[in-house]
Amino acid sequence: MQQSKALAFALIAPAMLLLAVTLGWPLVQAIQLSLHDVRVIGSPGAFVGLDNYKRILTGSSFWSASWLSIVWVIANAVVQTVLAVIAALVLNEKFPGVRVARTWIILTWIVPTVVVVVIWRWLLSTSGGMINPLLIQMGLIERPIGFFATPWTAMSSLVFINSWRWFPFITLMVLAGLTRIPDELYEAARLDGANAWQRFKRITWPSLAPTLGVLAVIGTLLSFNVFDIIWLLTSGGPAGGSKTLPVLIYETAFKGYRLSEAATISVLATILLMAFAFVATRALDRDGDR
Repeated sequence: MQQSKALAFALIAPAMLLLAVTLGWPLVQAIQLSLHDVRVIGSPGAFVGLDNYKRILTGSSFWSASWLSIVWVIANAVVQTVLAVIAALVLNEKFPGVRVARTWIILTWIVPTVVVVVIWRWLLSTSGGMINPLLIQMGLIERPIGFFATPWTAMSSLVFINSWRWFPFITLMVLAGLTRIPDELYEAARLDGANAWQRFKRITWPSLAPTLGVLAVIGTLLSFNVFDIIWLLTSGGPAGGSKTLPVLIYETAFKGYRLSEAATISVLATILLMAFAFVATRALDRDGDR
């Protein structure tokens, strides 16, 4: 037993060392930077202790960005999960062209972010875009909607665009989970008279729960750190309505020239993510032991 543990530790030691160097060292540097007053890259700055943390935690910008980050993460999780489960259930069926459909759906995930931004900025434009005329023709709206004109519409549009880009990845993971469910379970349920909803509730959803739990943790961490789509489409606006923590960190560091305060926000955000990851993994472990 001891030899097995020693062998396991020896095998993972290189990976742990690499993680310590690539992740641990930048975190240590960020903590050190947060304890100083640095405004120009390369300058040492004066030691200020916890003053930056006090300034950030007593200000409104950090809490506003934190709240928007939570809204952003939850909204993305809900939309992406719903789209992914629906798409995976469809792609799990046998119909002509299913292999092509499974390949085609991944294209939205591999498209570069800049291309995604250009496409959706044009589609949602009030002048020349395709979405507003389509909604007017369908009778859903009377006048064009400024999708990036108000905080609510901007955040909703960003959530949809980001979910559109990332739900194919989750779809493939869910589809992989569906393929591991024995067909005999569905056949037995059909013989017992279970309808489609009952089969999904009693067989499909419980079987997918572990996969969705892991994807929830990974998706939360990835969504929380999304910067490119938000910055390229709204730059955190309008009126700060989409200024999440990554956007706030960027603005503080490279537009406000307050590098130490940006490092402080980064450290606080890292603590929040680590706490979430710890709680989520413990919850998954408890569910796995049942």
